[in-house]
Amino acid sequence: MKLSRRTSWFLTAFGVWSLVIWTTFVKNLWKDSGGQAFTGGDHSQPTAFFWVHLLLALTSLALGLAIGTLGLRGLRATRRTPATD
Repeated sequence: MKLSRRTSWFLTAFGVWSLVIWTTFVKNLWKDSGGQAFTGGDHSQPTAFFWVHLLLALTSLALGLAIGTLGLRGLRATRRTPATD
């Protein structure tokens, strides 16, 4: 299968965007200023809210990385062959 240059750029941009957004989300989840992610103030007891959202973020990070990798591979493949867009 061959990806167009436009599709490859879209996938790459989506992967980068996903990594930035979800990394920020995990940092904010860890800081937890609202008190939903941890009971007590010392991060000793993670709640179900924390685990569910951490799993969501890790899954999204993995998918973003995979999608971005596909985009980068597509861009490298378009450099080796003449553009057909």
